[in-house]
Amino acid sequence: MRGAELALAGLAAFVVVLAGQGWLYLIRPDLPRFGLAVHDALPLDELPRHDAVPLVVFIGVWASAGLLIGALVRLVRVERLTAALLVALATGGWLLVTTWISIVIVRQTAAREAFRAAVHVPAIYLAAALVGLGAAMLGRAERLRSPRAPVVLAAFVAAAGILDVASAITGGAPAIVPRLASALIVPTGLGLIVLARGLRRRRRRAWQLTLALMITASVLSILKGLDYEEAIASTLVALALVARRDDFEGGGDPDTRARVFVRGAVFVLAIFAYGAIALWINRIEVDRRYTLDFALRETAQSLAGLHLRGSSHLSGAFGDWFPLSVLLLGVTAGLSLLASWLAPWRYRYLCGEDDRERARALVALFGVDTLAPFALRADKSYFFSEDDRAFVAYTVKAGVAVVSGDPIGEPASVEQVVPSFKRFVEERDWRIAVLGAGTGCLDLYRRNGLNALYHGDEGVIEVETFSLEGRAVRKVRQSVHRLERAGYEAEVLHAGDVGYELRAELDAVAGSWRGTEPLRGFTMELDSLFTLDGPDALFVLGRGPAGSVAGFLHLAVCHAGEALSLSSMPRRRDTPNGFNEWLVVQTIEWARAHAFARVSMNFAPFAAVLAADGALSSSQRVQQQVLRRLKGTFQFDNLSSFNRKFFPSWEQRFVVYESLADLPRVGLAGLAAEGYLPRVGPRR
Repeated sequence: MRGAELALAGLAAFVVVLAGQGWLYLIRPDLPRFGLAVHDALPLDELPRHDAVPLVVFIGVWASAGLLIGALVRLVRVERLTAALLVALATGGWLLVTTWISIVIVRQTAAREAFRAAVHVPAIYLAAALVGLGAAMLGRAERLRSPRAPVVLAAFVAAAGILDVASAITGGAPAIVPRLASALIVPTGLGLIVLARGLRRRRRRAWQLTLALMITASVLSILKGLDYEEAIASTLVALALVARRDDFEGGGDPDTRARVFVRGAVFVLAIFAYGAIALWINRIEVDRRYTLDFALRETAQSLAGLHLRGSSHLSGAFGDWFPLSVLLLGVTAGLSLLASWLAPWRYRYLCGEDDRERARALVALFGVDTLAPFALRADKSYFFSEDDRAFVAYTVKAGVAVVSGDPIGEPASVEQVVPSFKRFVEERDWRIAVLGAGTGCLDLYRRNGLNALYHGDEGVIEVETFSLEGRAVRKVRQSVHRLERAGYEAEVLHAGDVGYELRAELDAVAGSWRGTEPLRGFTMELDSLFTLDGPDALFVLGRGPAGSVAGFLHLAVCHAGEALSLSSMPRRRDTPNGFNEWLVVQTIEWARAHAFARVSMNFAPFAAVLAADGALSSSQRVQQQVLRRLKGTFQFDNLSSFNRKFFPSWEQRFVVYESLADLPRVGLAGLAAEGYLPRVGPRR
């Protein structure tokens, strides 16, 4: 039944093509001569110059035929890409055969020569493209968006761009039109190469520009030297783009329009200013009197590629390099504008006081994870679920949305916020990286097409079971006794209980400890000592014998998780060895007395790899050596060794990402977010 339906539809489509050919012959005698004409559109007409049809009429007839065939394709439910390619190829093949036979009959030439002549008839390709376009427009769309179609089309577009550039470089013609077409095909090909990435990322703007450039490339391929093979390839890719148009839904940054317009105007003014100044400086090489009108006209013609082989008005070496330099400036400016138009959305820091209060309330209710309080850093934006019961804290670096820890909120809302945030990121052409992800959300990430990579371990001290007794912890015990004998005393204060003078003293200690180093931390460190106020942050002060603050631990209070989470531990340079160990013990004792179950210590990147002595693969051993060489910069090994003194339980943390190809960008963006690299990406 289905076969018979398709056969009838094919027969009806063939009748439509025959009707299109017939209509051109029927209405040709009554058509006035106006506008551009399509030659050899009526190959059976024996009268000289009577084989042409006005372009408007030709397009109208074959576009109507395409719409009728497209309606048939839709009626029999054929997928639009398949239908477009089959219809275009079948129509082109039939027209090629009939044109070939017509030329043999009318011109009385050999079949081989007639076939060569038929292959070079533009009317065949234009008619086939119009009919294929109708099928591409009206055919049945795929129910599900294809994940591979944009990647495949991007590869074809990039290949077409490379082919266009290569053909322009290797070919050449003396006539003005072919020379201009050859010059224009180069930037067209380069533009297609740039656009390929935007197609792969499903950008609607990239689709629109690519379709326009593919059609342009088809026309230029014919104009520059009758390269019908390239024209056919470009046309087929254009039909595929039209057929798969629903796969390209990503919108562009609306603010880009104004920026691109301004930059374009600046580029144009700069190029013409360069041309005018260069011609004035080298006016001795010009064969006519220098005027501004002449300079602008010569620059414009060079920009259009009309003087690639030198200008007749310029002489010497200047006449050779000036036109080429103007064209190169124009191509560079065009590609720059194209890249700006297709660039990911600029990150805008948007976090009003209402958003911050909502985030603070959700952290207080659902922030069980020890990383949850750090989501309240002032440099993070928030993405909330539709019901405002869950959120993601993030920033954007180098086109990567760097998320701080797992989403926070009600479990059902957390399930919804991850796919919503992923769509939000895809619309802006960013990538996703979750730093410090816990094991509890890994299944949720995987269900949403994300991958996880081991990043390190968080040392968490269990307050109830910690003890200074035993040989294994003797070094910590000795540090505690040494500090106590030296007259050091501990004081524990909530952030809300710290007075103005003490705040200044704590800031001075922290600033002295940090020195000229930039403020670091994103996932497990607060951006200032008083980002969290009131009972949400804790200071464990270590006062020296004279009563001044020698150093302190700054901890975030995780109320929902009954935990304290270490943010920083600055101290003065002259504090004795074991000072930090003593403060940690004081913190544990305070936590035990105030019903806190856990104290989270420093996150130790790659702790499992650094600590292992055996049972490592060859790649892990290489990784271990590299990490140990970097420990002076990133303190990988030092943090891990410090944590082990307290025999914590280890909680693995992961980096969550989209694809392996993203890992280099994710690594750079993560380091930038944590403060280990200079600022990457736009300022907020």
